[in-house]
Amino acid sequence: MTAHLNVDIQVTDRTKFMQYAKGVQVTVNPFGGKYLCKWGVPEALEGEWDPRRIVIIEFPTSTQAKKWLDSEDYRPLKALRREASTARIALVENQ
Repeated sequence: MTAHLNVDIQVTDRTKFMQYAKGVQVTVNPFGGKYLCKWGVPEALEGEWDPRRIVIIEFPTSTQAKKWLDSEDYRPLKALRREASTARIALVENQ
């Protein structure tokens, strides 16, 4: 069952964030992840919703998504992302 990692991200340090962006793709691939939406600017159509930029990554399973988030290869990039941005992340399994 596929799972989607949905990220609402606001970049606060563009220089550091570009370092993150250059390295992250290679860490996603071994876990079967693929980007469905990369840095999209959302348009709210209904309700109160104010996301900044949206990233959606599809993984084969929620387990793979969680393994990627906790992986040794992603760990230093995660620290860099946290220095360069604020994010809200949600994992959704397709039913």
